[in-house]
Amino acid sequence: MSAERVLTVVTVDDEEPARLALRQALAEIEDVRIVAECANGFEAVKAVSELQPDVLVLDIQMPKLDGFEVLELVGRDRAVIFVTAYDEFALRAFDVHAVDYLLKPFTHERLAAAIARVRARPAAAGPDPSALRASARPGAPLERVVIRDGAHVHVVPVERIDYVEAQDDYVAFKTAGKSILKEQTLGDLESQLDARRFVRIHRSYLLNIERLSRVELYAKDSRVAILGDGTRLPVSRAGYQRLQQLL
Repeated sequence: MSAERVLTVVTVDDEEPARLALRQALAEIEDVRIVAECANGFEAVKAVSELQPDVLVLDIQMPKLDGFEVLELVGRDRAVIFVTAYDEFALRAFDVHAVDYLLKPFTHERLAAAIARVRARPAAAGPDPSALRASARPGAPLERVVIRDGAHVHVVPVERIDYVEAQDDYVAFKTAGKSILKEQTLGDLESQLDARRFVRIHRSYLLNIERLSRVELYAKDSRVAILGDGTRLPVSRAGYQRLQQLL
């Protein structure tokens, strides 16, 4: 009888034949138990939150939420094995501390070797959330922001963001009259957004310049940005200089 601890696994792939291939391959590995099979990223976030598996076997290119966005939402408390048809994501995968990266079609032996690597890794190792956020395609600004709010997941296209406000260790995304909090620094977010669209107008505010209506002098050397909906945001001296460069 095997002395190995049983590893619980959640598999995630938007294609049913791929999920079947994973099920068959994992069935041949001792002391591995699939606790959920997910067809998209939203199902994966829910399953991981409820079941807390040891291992996440994850496709990358999926609709609605891709594999990296899933990881950003579920945190770092499990091993991750990417299984994908594309080799161009390999560097990003290892940047976020993935245990292995398998190209489709994979052999059963190759998946077994990945599971063996999971068992051999330090218990505390796992995806690094800060690396996940920094691992967007080199030179490509964010196109959408994923935010977990309790049991809900918000996917916000950046063009729908009005402005972002720093709140201690969080940022508040203001969009369509709503405010959604995410644990991240404003500087971290600023580095990921398109600098031609979002400008740091103040140490606590990033503004989507498409929402700007006008800038008014508030007091000596003090200005205020007035948005199309009437919202008023402070503008620092350095922020005003940045605005002038874009306008």
